Amino acid sequence: MRVGAPRPVADLLVSAIPQLGDRLAEHHIRRAWSALVGADVARRAQPQALVDGCLTVVVDNSPWLHEMTLRADELTARLRERFPSLRALRFTLGTLEAVPPAASPRRDPRSSAPLGAADLRAVDEATSTISDPTLAAAARRLLTKAWRSAAARGAGR
Repeated sequence: MRVGAPRPVADLLVSAIPQLGDRLAEHHIRRAWSALVGADVARRAQPQALVDGCLTVVVDNSPWLHEMTLRADELTARLRERFPSLRALRFTLGTLEAVPPAASPRRDPRSSAPLGAADLRAVDEATSTISDPTLAAAARRLLTKAWRSAAARGAGR
């Protein structure tokens, strides 16, 4: 019996079931997407499907759709370096899928104690002038964490 070099299971599956080729490539592209295209692009665009070497990418708004279209050649070349089966990119406007949050490091239980009513009012007052709801929510989270952390250390605010 001849023993050849070890082969990845994915290669064996694709040789046995050729229809899995695009699915496995799509899975690998999704996993590497942020690292390959950068954090800014990854926040606004996600790979949706890979069919016959053409990757459909969903973009969340028109200005980014235009930006992605202008950068298509650069992004295709960058992706093709890692995934040679990729031939082209197709951009479409749509809603991005929710990305599951990464596992967070363990927290100190003292820092997750709820804030008092006065502290919550102060956080709301501090963020009430921010007109962008996403930015206001982020500021609320940051202030809440900072005040909880200060309370856990026994520091004044």
